[in-house]
Amino acid sequence: MRALAATLLLALPLDIAPLAGIPSFVSGAAAASTVPSGNRNARQPRIPFASARRTAASNSAYDAKFDRIIAVLRRDSRLIRDIKRVAGLYGIDPVHMLGAIIGEHTYNYDSLDSAQSYYVKALSYAGVRMEFSLGGEHVEDFVKRPQFSRCNNGRQDTNTLWNCYQRVWNVSFRGKRVDGDRFPDKTFNEAFFQPLFAGQSFGLGQLSPLTVLMMSDKVARTSGFSKLSARNEQEIYRAAMDPGKSLHYMAAILRDAIDAYKSVGRVDISKNPGLTATLYNLGDPWARASDFRRRRAAGAQTWPAENYYGWLVNDKLEVIESLL
Repeated sequence: MRALAATLLLALPLDIAPLAGIPSFVSGAAAASTVPSGNRNARQPRIPFASARRTAASNSAYDAKFDRIIAVLRRDSRLIRDIKRVAGLYGIDPVHMLGAIIGEHTYNYDSLDSAQSYYVKALSYAGVRMEFSLGGEHVEDFVKRPQFSRCNNGRQDTNTLWNCYQRVWNVSFRGKRVDGDRFPDKTFNEAFFQPLFAGQSFGLGQLSPLTVLMMSDKVARTSGFSKLSARNEQEIYRAAMDPGKSLHYMAAILRDAIDAYKSVGRVDISKNPGLTATLYNLGDPWARASDFRRRRAAGAQTWPAENYYGWLVNDKLEVIESLL
């Protein structure tokens, strides 16, 4: 029952911003205990209907998709070298990056033939006019409204800033009428960051434009890439789709999840790729770490647990590690 409760906790769609002032790289939070390896659930948690529908639409099956992405990775030695190099820059084990890639391509997307296929696909977006806006109002202008003043007061890193914008949207605008205008009952990402089609994420790591923006500061500090702006939509798509850049954003997401659970949750998840894969899939690591800490203090939960996506990564860990 505790394992089930933990899985449900990680699956909750929490709309809480990361804690302001938390450093991007946390160096050893006090009394952080290491989460044991392996899965907390004896059986794989339920796979969401949306993933099943996508897999059925592609006339595929999960085992076949897993085998295919493993084969793509096994023959792309250059990509594996790049994953190892980028993981080292962000201070994480490369198996975390492989777990995220394999989870995405097993449950959410069918893999292309190679990492370079994603680069070629990225070029197809060059020259396509797109804008992160709602009703003709660009997101950068929208977040200057007074409702967002607490987000814009003082300097904040991009992860904290865009999470704050999301939270204000949910509380003050989503599905509401404000100043005579009716706003859609959609997430912040759906309302502003899907100019081409709904449900979009891109590249090897299946990144959304909003996620790329959130990780912009971390990647700029670590990689030397230029910081991104929501007004430069083409650069954001390139960052998501070009493997030479997208690997950095993936690594930053995984580093952020490890830091959140060490700093706030007081547990070290860096030895459990199934948990980092779960958080890569679900997002909101700082809010989830905070919720886990409260539940643990109340005796309702001992360790964080994996969802269906992370369960596969831990279950197939020996195969995944063989790629390295």
